[in-house]
Amino acid sequence: MRLFWAAFSAVCFFGGQATACAVSLVLAMDVSRSVDPSEYRLIQHGTAEAFRHPEVIELLGWLKDGALVTVVQWSGPDQQRQMIPWRHVSDRKSVLALADEIDATARYYRFGLTSPGEALVFSATISASAPIKCDRQVIDISGDGVRNIGMQVAIVSDEIGARGMIVNGLVVRGDTPDPLDFYQRQIKRGPLGFVQISDGYEDFPRAMFLKLLRELSPTLSSLQP
Repeated sequence: MRLFWAAFSAVCFFGGQATACAVSLVLAMDVSRSVDPSEYRLIQHGTAEAFRHPEVIELLGWLKDGALVTVVQWSGPDQQRQMIPWRHVSDRKSVLALADEIDATARYYRFGLTSPGEALVFSATISASAPIKCDRQVIDISGDGVRNIGMQVAIVSDEIGARGMIVNGLVVRGDTPDPLDFYQRQIKRGPLGFVQISDGYEDFPRAMFLKLLRELSPTLSSLQP
């Protein structure tokens, strides 16, 4: 853990970042064994459809210098992978291209446990090494359950928040124990951080759309999920 934060700080300090953008988003998606194939498809297609929504396209076009977006899949302690590299989205063409990439992304893990602490460490490293400096750095971690292996999540979230990053959650409710309290207490961090609620996987597309609106427009972040 200590070695990670030393390396993380070095990335933050030495990263060759030049042009500004409004916000960078790391979309970190839970693909642990609690997510069945039909639920993964709802995550995948729901995220793509959220980016295709006219309001999201319009908002990204309105943002100064657009946004950076990357997609990560995560599961157990040693199971994190950047599935889509950083994409600069600022107009309809670039946003729709990203949506198509998301729609075509295969699932990399299937039978792992749930280790959000390591997912946050991986996502923070990806965020810190983004090729363009952005006004806000946001990690958006989605999932349907609580930690059952790996690092203590609150400690990791606290460290990330202390370095100026925002950690938001998209929690899919329906499991026991209810993961909402876990996401609110142990994952959400930073100024304007929030947890967006999805009432089951069928509700995921709506929840992702609302979450993107709030992340891309800070003035909306005070809204209730």
